[in-house]
Order: sequence, then structure tokens, then C-alpha cells
Amino acid sequence: MARNSGVATVVIALATVAALTGCGAVGGTALPAEPDVRTLEVGPYQVTKFSYDQESGGRGALLEGMRMSEAVVPTVRIDPSLKYGLGAEVLGDSDVALSFLAQVSKPVLDTRRYVTGYAATGADEATAPGQEATPDTTLVNNVVLRFPDEAVAKLAARELEDADIGVSPDNQRLGSTEYPDAYIHWRPGVANVGAFIAHGEFVVSLFIQRPNADSSDLVKWIDKTLDAQLPALDAFQPTPVDRFDSLKVDPENLLARVVVEDRDGRVPDPSRFTIVDATVVVHHSDDGAATQQLLDRTGADRVATIDQDSIFRVRDEDAGRTLIDGLIDTTGEQYDPIEAPKDVPGAKCLQLNDSGDLEHEYRYRCYVPYKRYVGIVASDKEPEVRQKVAAQYALLANSL
Repeated sequence: MARNSGVATVVIALATVAALTGCGAVGGTALPAEPDVRTLEVGPYQVTKFSYDQESGGRGALLEGMRMSEAVVPTVRIDPSLKYGLGAEVLGDSDVALSFLAQVSKPVLDTRRYVTGYAATGADEATAPGQEATPDTTLVNNVVLRFPDEAVAKLAARELEDADIGVSPDNQRLGSTEYPDAYIHWRPGVANVGAFIAHGEFVVSLFIQRPNADSSDLVKWIDKTLDAQLPALDAFQPTPVDRFDSLKVDPENLLARVVVEDRDGRVPDPSRFTIVDATVVVHHSDDGAATQQLLDRTGADRVATIDQDSIFRVRDEDAGRTLIDGLIDTTGEQYDPIEAPKDVPGAKCLQLNDSGDLEHEYRYRCYVPYKRYVGIVASDKEPEVRQKVAAQYALLANSL
């Protein structure tokens, strides 16, 4: 059974954000003061204050790729019509990066010592996982690749273009007056375009599909994508490659606040032991503008994930309650409210009903607020998820 990771669990909760008011779940009874967490039934879960080993263990490039999540814009910022986020991914090595590039790009990535990257895709129509967008869809695939330095990035951009355009003798070069350094190509009569541009130590690789094979229109979409993406890169402070090993695994102890049964053997993983920018949920949302609104309203800036469970960090306690209400309001008809543990203030729980997909979603999902944190825990067993709720609350309380 292929179950969603915590990141996917979070983004499913935001998949159809539309309204940010109201709440259908039954909450735990708010207590006049915090409960004595020593009395909570936490089961086998760890609730003591903790810090993971901060050493990167040679995984600094992966940690930097996670940091790059704040440097890649959701497609809704490129154009409001691109409201459907189709996913985002850390590109921790060249093999993963090749899933977003032509296979002929591998020698370039290897020769130019590709470091790490991050990719995001969005469109103006929903597309089911594993399916291709329809010909009438506008789609932007935005990939940011990191190289050792600016000079290498410039070489890589040109060589990636040469490799990509050489895939077909019918491909032709295009130019942009707004971005004359961009390498752009298309195949006449085919309604998509590819581009590469070096920007500092980065190379931005774009693939854009439009309903019509109009080269002028395609170049305009390259321009508007770069208009949004390049300032985001300018605002990002990249870690020098020779300092990757100094990156900490959990610098603000957010992962240490995610409830787990076993803390041993945890190492950075792009989906199961990760910290990324909160915009990851916009990259997966069916209403990117509304989702971004919810993040802005609550000041949500980071999501830490271990396995299927996550922690959001928000502006303050009120923002935490607002985030929970926004998440619950948008879970869809496949979830029904159930009573949350009464001894955990503010906790709210949902249960997957018969219209849900147990192959990909957990039967139970609960939300646990504590000061400026919101925990999201999931399980297929009700007793287990209730213990997780209690343990998540206790861990958050003990961690401050």
C-alpha cells in the first residue's frame, strides 16, 4: 500500500482551499489552563524535549535543496490562471534532476558538477497524478538547478540548451528581448517551449506548454515566468558549496517537535525527514491564491515532516487556530468530523469515510495546536491517533 508521506498528508489537506472560515470538526474541550501533560495517555511516543544530531553526515547538498524550497515561486505567482499546483520536489542529486530534464542532459550535469535543486509545476487545469496535461492546458514546469559557481552555471546553461535542442533536428532557437541571455527553443507547430538561463550560481530550466503553437506567445510566457522567478532567487541566500557540511539538520528544532515513536537513525530525506518552506502546500493546492492567502494570514513559514506527521510553524497562537480551521474547511467530503481527545486543548479530528481512498490516505487525521505550532498527525487506528494527539501536545509543551 503506497501511503502518503507527511508532506503529502499536509498538501492533501490544502488541495481544495477555497474558504477560510467555519469549522466542521468537533474540537476538544478548551481548558482554563494547560493540562498537566504527565497525565496524558501518550502511548509509546516520545514526549521529552529533544534535539536530533545536527551533523549533515555528507548530506549537505540535500539540506541545501530543502532550503531552496523558499527560492522557487508557486506558478500562481507567475500568472493567476495557474492556480493548480501539480507538485514540487527537492532534486538532491543528478538522477532525480533528470526526471525534469531530457536524459541527454546527464553528461552536462556530471561534467559541470551539479549540486542540488528544486522543481515546481503548475497549470490552469487540474491534472491527475501520473497523467499528462490536456493539449488545451497551460502548464509551467519551473526547475532551479544549483552549480558550484557562476562561471560553471553559465557553461551549464549553454550546454544544457545544446543538448536539449539537439534532441530533434526540427528544433529551432528563439530569442527574448527582455532576457537576451536566455537560451530558448521550440519545435515549430508544437505548442511548447524550453528555456535555460544562468542566474548567479543557478540555472533556471523552464518547460512551458500553451494551447496554441505561437512562438511569440511562448516567449512571452518565458518572460513572465522569469519575471517572477529571478527576483525570488535574488532574495535567496545560497550556502557556499564548501560550507554545505556546516548546514544543520534541524537548526530550529522543528523536526524535534514532530511526534515519533523512535528517534533513532533519522537522517535527512526529501519526504520523510525534512524541513521545507510552507509554500510547499501552494505547490500542491487546487487553489494556489487562496492557499497562499491562508499562509500569509497565519504567518506560516516552515513545515517539518517525519514520516506521515508534520508540524507547521505560524505567527502566534491565534494564527494556529486559524490555520487549523482553514485546513479542516478544505479537506473535502471524504472526511467527517469526529470527537477529539477532550484533555488536549484545541485538538480537532477527522475520519475518512467510504468515499475516501484508503490506499493513499490515512483513516484518521488530527490537528494539535500549541502556541505558534500546529501538529498534524495521522493513523489508520483510532486508539493510535488519539495517543499521537496527546503525545504531540505533550511534546510541544515540553519543547518550550
